[in-house]
Amino acid sequence: QVRLVESGGGLVQPGGSLRLSCETSGFSLDYYPIGWFRQLPGKEREGVSCFSHGGTFYVDSVKGRFTGSRDYAKKTVYLEMSDLKPEDTGVYYCVTDAHKSGEECQTSSESSWGQGTQVTVSS
Repeated sequence: QVRLVESGGGLVQPGGSLRLSCETSGFSLDYYPIGWFRQLPGKEREGVSCFSHGGTFYVDSVKGRFTGSRDYAKKTVYLEMSDLKPEDTGVYYCVTDAHKSGEECQTSSESSWGQGTQVTVSS
């Protein structure tokens, strides 16, 4: 059974950093690309980072500030976030089978989602 559990969210001041973790089980990271999405208050869920054949895709608003990585031994995927801004406040989700399509991340009908972790950037 595919399972994803996010952690690492919290309250941080503007300019601060957080590292989100997504612990996975029930599948191999070698075969399932993991992406990160977020839902900002009052907005549609958007892809933050996802698999692209040319390398990991990042939405423009986070480029240079967010970096994805993974630890295959721990079956965990990470999203390192730095220089956080109040507009980054929202719920962050990891999701399987997320791919770049055009200039955005898209999921498929086979995608599985974690429960989300809240990130709040505020002074």
